[in-house]
Amino acid sequence: MNLEGFAGLIPLIVFFVIFYFLLIRPQQKQQKARQEMLSNLKKGDEIVTIGGMYGTIKDIKDDELIVKIADNLSIRMARYGVERIREEK
Repeated sequence: MNLEGFAGLIPLIVFFVIFYFLLIRPQQKQQKARQEMLSNLKKGDEIVTIGGMYGTIKDIKDDELIVKIADNLSIRMARYGVERIREEK
């Protein structure tokens, strides 16, 4: 491969490097943070579900949670349905 052929690849390589740092890397960091949050859920955590419901975790079994959303009302849901842990006010 001569120098002219390599010079034609430089813009393509630069494009892929920019693409990686602007799209792929931040998405991987976000997925890692979400996975860590889901694995660290524990009883008593106040959560917000993907559907927007607020509740408190009563029990955890593998990938299932029992979440208290009102007095005398608990639901069973998948661990992956948790959007975030509520921050204390």
